[in-house]
Amino acid sequence: QVQLVESGGGLVQPGGSLRLSCAASGFTFTLYHMSWYRQAPGKERELVAVITNGGGRTNYADSVKGRFTISRDSAKNTVYLQMNSLKPEDTAVYYCNADRIGSAAYVYWGQGTQVTVSS
Repeated sequence: QVQLVESGGGLVQPGGSLRLSCAASGFTFTLYHMSWYRQAPGKERELVAVITNGGGRTNYADSVKGRFTISRDSAKNTVYLQMNSLKPEDTAVYYCNADRIGSAAYVYWGQGTQVTVSS
């Protein structure tokens, strides 16, 4: 069955770094654009970063540009989110998303991983 399993979240001080991982299984990884979303308490889920199925293009929310980097490893069926210079406002549950190219019928979500930025 389809699985997206996030890991790497935790508590970090402002200015620190974390790397999130999302291990995918049960579908053809190279046919899916991969994204990271986040949802803070009381707020709507928002797109943080996206990478195309081949890894050639990325896009970021303005709030994380220059601080976060999304990447993918097709040999490991894994997508990463490197987060640097973390701020308290980055505190949220981070979700991995898979979106099949050319079809809106195949969208998958992970269970989420908590990131807390606090001193």
